[in-house]
Amino acid sequence: MDPADELVEDPYRVYRQLRADSPVRPIAGPDGSTAWLVTRYDDVRQALLDPRLSLDKRHSSGGYKGFALPPALDANLLNMDPPDHTRIRRLVGRAFTASRVEWLRGPIRKTAERLLDALGEHGRTDLIASYAGPLSITVICDLLGVPDRHRADFRGWTDALVAPDPARPAATRDAVVAMLGFFTELLAAKRREPADDLLSDLIRVRESGDVLSEDELMSLAFLVLLAGFENTVHLIGNAVLTLLRHPEQLALLREDPTRLPNAVEELARFEGPVLLAIRRFATEDLVLGGVAVPAGETVLLSLAAADRDPERFGDPDRLDLGRDHTGHLALGLGVHYCLGAALARAEVEIALDALLARLPGLRLAGAQPEWRPSMRSRSLTALPVSY
Repeated sequence: MDPADELVEDPYRVYRQLRADSPVRPIAGPDGSTAWLVTRYDDVRQALLDPRLSLDKRHSSGGYKGFALPPALDANLLNMDPPDHTRIRRLVGRAFTASRVEWLRGPIRKTAERLLDALGEHGRTDLIASYAGPLSITVICDLLGVPDRHRADFRGWTDALVAPDPARPAATRDAVVAMLGFFTELLAAKRREPADDLLSDLIRVRESGDVLSEDELMSLAFLVLLAGFENTVHLIGNAVLTLLRHPEQLALLREDPTRLPNAVEELARFEGPVLLAIRRFATEDLVLGGVAVPAGETVLLSLAAADRDPERFGDPDRLDLGRDHTGHLALGLGVHYCLGAALARAEVEIALDALLARLPGLRLAGAQPEWRPSMRSRSLTALPVSY
């Protein structure tokens, strides 16, 4: 099997070998340029907290930088360090406080129940297209204030950005152009008719005190919508697939739904949607896991490899919903810890609770589910099930 195909089909076997043989090593990034891949838990955790590893592309000496975006979409938190990162994160963080997320549980539950009503009691469906995807896009679009008519094409755009098809090089460029037009139109509409939503709030901040530049405002809208949809839909999909492949753990969860909060953490550790944290750049010569990494080099931190490290988690390739999950890195760590982590947890918990209660006969259907070809994310193209 081609190494790239092997990484898509079973990344954990590849990571297991890398952790044993060369836990910090140079590799070719998705675009063919060089990067350093880090796979051991202790090394990844240390690197996530190291301020000498910057997200700012200006520190790159020419290695892998991630996909290119126009300035109006590129001035986002995934390209920033403090203090700019701190300033912008504080502004948007009000939408993801614990009290706000707790209030959102009711609307999330109503959306999940409505989607399950549409499925009926018996049948067959692609659970990504009919449940996980619509639930995730509805929650984040409602939070931001995106009208219903603009939601249909969003998954296609995110697919083109996160898992570009080498056979269709123009698709990524077209998706960027479409998204730039979409956000330009959306922000103009919010300026004309502000509402009780996150984008209207951010526009008021921008225009009252000039705390946000125009590019930062548009980039922030782009990032919240992209990350809020992309990571959550695939965390739900991966969680359902994992449970269906581990019937003994699924049975425990059905017997005792109070296990759900802990189960979500274990499912995120075991089969999270983010294989690699956002690329980082060494601001000075440094040592990672005993290996010298020169200034300007790109560093890729494998969250998935770290969360299957036997030095940190006993029997890490076994799903155990009762496991002490403390310390998993699926949602990051440090100043770049996932901004929407509390919301993502709530969505996955509610999605699983409603699904398992309403569809007791849920099972995999047809061919094996296919993983989207990407070394950065672990996500399904579809999840065929019957019930």
